[in-house]
Amino acid sequence: MSAPLHPDTTPSALDVDVTADVEALYSDGITARKGAFGVDWADALRADVDRAFEEALSRPGGAVGRGPNRYYVEIHPEQIRGFVELVDHPWVRSVCAAVLGPDYRIVEIGFDVPLEGAVNQPWHRDFPMPEETRRERRLTSLAFNVTTVDTTEDMGPFEIAPGTQWDDSPEFDHGMFPPRAHYGRYEERAVRKYPQRGDISARTALTIHRGTTNRSRLSRPVLVLGVDGPEASNGERHDLAVTRGYWERLPERVRRHLDCPVVDELVPVTQKHTIEGLVMGDA
Repeated sequence: MSAPLHPDTTPSALDVDVTADVEALYSDGITARKGAFGVDWADALRADVDRAFEEALSRPGGAVGRGPNRYYVEIHPEQIRGFVELVDHPWVRSVCAAVLGPDYRIVEIGFDVPLEGAVNQPWHRDFPMPEETRRERRLTSLAFNVTTVDTTEDMGPFEIAPGTQWDDSPEFDHGMFPPRAHYGRYEERAVRKYPQRGDISARTALTIHRGTTNRSRLSRPVLVLGVDGPEASNGERHDLAVTRGYWERLPERVRRHLDCPVVDELVPVTQKHTIEGLVMGDA
């Protein structure tokens, strides 16, 4: 049985054919587009991320811990020069519309930074399973990841257990953390990802995953773009905003999907989405 195209989306409305990507999201929980962007674009992204990370570390609440030597920082769209190119990419638009419907909403832009010495995270999902997913086996949000480096084995690559987005057990702590007795299932399924600059992936954050130990001397920043369908509420955890001048310069088809206030002046984001179970790592 093929994975479902969102009932409000027709194939003719999509910029590119993402049938295989939708099927991968429903079966494995993750898909990717190799070489979606040029290396120069990815290098400019890295420069913007490094600048934002330095600023976030300089103030209370600017960066939140996701384990030892591992941070998450939420930012505003105009802090990334390539924001429009990212969200307006035909593959990104098509995956969003195919899975979430034509009224999808961009609710988060941020980045994870595993530094030298980051350790294995516990296996987890990023939030509890929504009722729509539990009852109907339907995905209501997506997370896109864009690497800023060429990932190697010693840099603590992202590890995911394909097909576990449907795992549902009352034993999950806070609905997110499976007990250690379940770890064998995830370790048997585990696949490490080695994206290169210019690659982009899309996943459901419900698929069980973890960051692994960074044995290199390099950081591995990864941009995160969070997108909700109409029924999802992940935007409540985030503080996305744009200035009026920036809003007016955005293409209309980007504004239509950008779910955030338009302000006179940006206020640096104080991170709301702390995941307590990740703070200590997989001790």
